[in-house]
Amino acid sequence: MTQETNLDALIRQRIRGLRIGRGWSLDALAARCFLSPSTLSRIETGHRRIALDQLVPIARALGTTLDDLIESAEEEDVVIRPEPESVPGLTTWLLSREGALNGVTVSKMRITPERTTQHELGVHPGHDWFTVLSGTAELRLGERTILVQAGHAAQFSTMVPHAIRAHGGPVEILTIFDHDGERAHLHPGAGRPKPAGAGSAEPAP
Repeated sequence: MTQETNLDALIRQRIRGLRIGRGWSLDALAARCFLSPSTLSRIETGHRRIALDQLVPIARALGTTLDDLIESAEEEDVVIRPEPESVPGLTTWLLSREGALNGVTVSKMRITPERTTQHELGVHPGHDWFTVLSGTAELRLGERTILVQAGHAAQFSTMVPHAIRAHGGPVEILTIFDHDGERAHLHPGAGRPKPAGAGSAEPAP
C-alpha cells in the first residue's frame, strides 16, 4: 500500500469518525455540506475517489479545517520525552508541545517543603487547573488555604492571588495552563512555562 493510499484511507476514517462522533447520520452531514448521502457513503467506504472540492465543504461542516483533515500522520512522533527543569524545592516536566492542545500547556510538577514560602501570591488573567498525583498540595487562594489530596483536582480563577505549596511532604501535581496562564509563567526570554514560584518576580500557579 502506497503512502498516498494510506493517507487516502486515513482521510476517510477521519470523516467517518468525526461524523459519528457528532452523532450525525449520512443524511445529516450531507445536508450540511451539500453533497448527496450516497456520495458521502462512497467517499467513506472507499468506493469513490476523494476530490479536493468535496473535502472543503466536508471539513467545514465537520468543524475542522482542510489541513487537519488531510494531514499525514506517517512522520508524527507521538511520544513526548520531557526534560526536567529544577529550582530549589520544585521540578517541572513540560508534557505538551508548543502550539499543541488548542493553546493549553500541560506540565508535571514535583514540589517539596524545601520550596520557599516567602514569594508573594501571583495574579494573572484566566484559569488554572491541577490534579494531585501523590502527596497533598496546599493551595493558597486569597485569604483561604485549601488542602488538595491525591486523586483530587482544583480549578480556580487566577485573578485571585494564588500559590501552590507542598503540605507535610513532597507533592506531585499535573497542571494545565490556559493561554494567559502560560504567558504568566514563562521564563523570561526562554519560551517555556516557568515553574510556579520559581522566582520572586513571577506569579505562582
